[in-house]
Amino acid sequence: MSAPFDKQKRPKVGIGVLVTSTDHTGCVLVGKRKGNVAGEGMFALPVGHLEFGKTWEECTIRETKEETGLQLKNVQFYHVCNGLDLDHDYHYLELYMIGEVDETFQREPVNMEPDKCEGWYWMEWRELKAKPEQLFFPLRLLLDQGMNPLIKMGLN
Repeated sequence: MSAPFDKQKRPKVGIGVLVTSTDHTGCVLVGKRKGNVAGEGMFALPVGHLEFGKTWEECTIRETKEETGLQLKNVQFYHVCNGLDLDHDYHYLELYMIGEVDETFQREPVNMEPDKCEGWYWMEWRELKAKPEQLFFPLRLLLDQGMNPLIKMGLN
């Protein structure tokens, strides 16, 4: 049964970042969420909320740096979904961006928020598809829609 509809509520805007690396062909970066956060124990992309007055690209670069320490290059829009799960009071406009690790700064992620993330892992896209029950809702939604960002990047 769905939660009652509240006309005063508005969806939030979230950005999920599909981070790729030439050192990890065919993979994207995912973290295992922990602590008092939605999706605890599940794998997720670097994510964040779009701040007022900021561009999607600025949010993508900022969130990735804050969570993983990685600097991105070639940041671009990939996909958008209406992330709706009323049973969990969740409604986000999910923007998915792609960015490549800029190896001139740092090649591997660092867990910058250990209270929110167990660690960062490079996982193959097909590996993620094989375990949807272990994926945080925004990432699972992208997979459910049959998306594969590595094809767009020419990496798969």
